Amino acid sequence: MKSPLSIFILKAISFFVVWYIIYEMWLLPDGSMDEWLSLNIIGNSAGILKSFGYEIFTYNRVIGIYGMPGVEVVDGCNGIAAIGLFIGFIIAYPGDWKTRVSFSFIGLCLIYLINILRIVVLVITEVESPAFFNFAHDYATTAIFYFAIFGLWMIWVNSNEMKFSND
Repeated sequence: MKSPLSIFILKAISFFVVWYIIYEMWLLPDGSMDEWLSLNIIGNSAGILKSFGYEIFTYNRVIGIYGMPGVEVVDGCNGIAAIGLFIGFIIAYPGDWKTRVSFSFIGLCLIYLINILRIVVLVITEVESPAFFNFAHDYATTAIFYFAIFGLWMIWVNSNEMKFSND
């Protein structure tokens, strides 16, 4: 009999291999899902920035404040890979399927909202503190984004700890 930890690891690796194949071989080359999500994030980010009084522009996958080059929401920055990572951990870890689906949906929505806020912060940083932009893009907002995903997964693990130890 395999240990619960080794079962979790095998499930997680299997999910990530399947996700990688589906995303890299089908979804990414097709581009429609990435484009839709990126444009959706830009549209919602634009609404938030306008509500703060900024005069913004959008062009395809670029959003910015007039007078600045803007921020491009490329495939790697729209959150699809992170959502796949999150859902993979939820699927791999024991739990009731109904609860798993509900928590995945809630997590997906939170990751989406956090990514919108991430883009808003980057656009504002480009104007208000341009010297800090590269650090904010490469480290600060990315770290916050992945810490949030890790935090969601820890909530899942802690809410299912008994089930894991009883399997």
